[in-house]
Formats: sequence, C-alpha cells, structure tokens
Amino acid sequence: MRIDIITGFPDILREPLQQSIIKKGRDVGAVEIHLHNLRDYTDDRHKTIDDYPYGGGPGMVLKVEPFDRCLNDIGQHSDLNKTRIFMMTPRGRTYDQKKATELSLAGHLIFLCGHYKGVDERLYSLYDIEDISIGDYVLSSGEIAALVITDSIVRLLPNVLKDIDSAWSDSFQEEYLDAPYYTRPESYKGLKVPEVLTSGHHERIGEWRHKKRVELTEKLRPDLLKKTNE
Repeated sequence: MRIDIITGFPDILREPLQQSIIKKGRDVGAVEIHLHNLRDYTDDRHKTIDDYPYGGGPGMVLKVEPFDRCLNDIGQHSDLNKTRIFMMTPRGRTYDQKKATELSLAGHLIFLCGHYKGVDERLYSLYDIEDISIGDYVLSSGEIAALVITDSIVRLLPNVLKDIDSAWSDSFQEEYLDAPYYTRPESYKGLKVPEVLTSGHHERIGEWRHKKRVELTEKLRPDLLKKTNE
C-alpha cells in the first residue's frame, strides 16, 4: 500500500510516522508513506498556501493551486483514477472501524489535510475527493485526523502486527466493544482475575468474552447495538 499525505504543516506528522505500529508497517514493507509539503508547490517567495475568502468573513482559505500542483505531481507516478483521495474535514462522513477495514484493502490512498476555514471548493471540481471526518468536533488542522486514520489502517495490513487476530478482535471490528482483559499478577490488592480466564477451557473463555462484549456494549455504547439491528 502507498499513502500520500498532503499538508501545509509536515512537521506535525514526521515524528509520529516514524513511531510504533506505523514504523513497523514501513519497516516490513507493508506501506509506503510519502509526506508532501504544500509550500513546495507555491509560486511566490512567501510560499503562501492560504488567502482571504471571497465574499468576506473570518478566517483564511487554503488555495487550490498548491493542492492541484501536488496532486498532478503524484499523478506522474500513479494513476489517480485508481487512487482514493480523502479530504480531512468535519463535514465528512464519520470514520469508523468498518471504513478502516475497507481502506486497508486499497492500493493507494491520498489524504488532504485541511486547515483554517477549509479548502477552495474548486478543488472538488478537479478531482474525485471524498470527505472524511474522525468526529463531530473541530481540530486546528487535518494532520491529526490523517494520522489517526493512517494508524488505524496500517495496523490491519499483513505482517504488521505479530498477532493479526489481536487486530480483528478489537473493539468495533464486529460491531461490539472488546471484552475486558487481564494480565499477571493473578491477584492484586484482593482483586482476582475471573476464574474462567485461568481455566484453560477455550470454549468457555470464548463464551465469557462474547458475553462481556455484549454487556459492555449495552452499557457504554448502546447505539452500536441499534446499528446492528437496523
């Protein structure tokens, strides 16, 4: 898989993209990640990537030209017609685990990081761009959202996690929250690990975990069960 991230603030992403699971994914060759600085695609000495909005109003708008030039540059090496392009924006469809699984099967993804009041709308007329959001709140910029989405995808790629079953049993992977987990010591300050988990009886353990997943989902996220039943 290849992921290109287009941003006006690449320093926000450089270090996190060299850590933990994302680093492992890059090291084993499961994913190539390329950062593109919008300022490298400007044509003025100030490297301006934003301007005032037509019609007035507060805030600044990201200019269309740097994005267009950068996407054209990427298109010299990749077929953009076979590439999915996403804009990080609060107006987008809310990202979830189902979407992470879907995108983990893609060959090439491009993430556009919004900032300020957003991006000149004409960019959507030039490219097939999908809006995507990580929640109903506003961040200072799209870089954090791009990092969240990248991490959630990379961990699902082959050879990234030592135990891929761990990823597929995570919360939301099957419409339920994950079950509680325990590790050593078996007893701590009078609190003991549930007996079934130390029984060695795998069928009973599986039943217990499924029961707990349902109970936790009913208690903490009943909305997920409503989606399952719709």
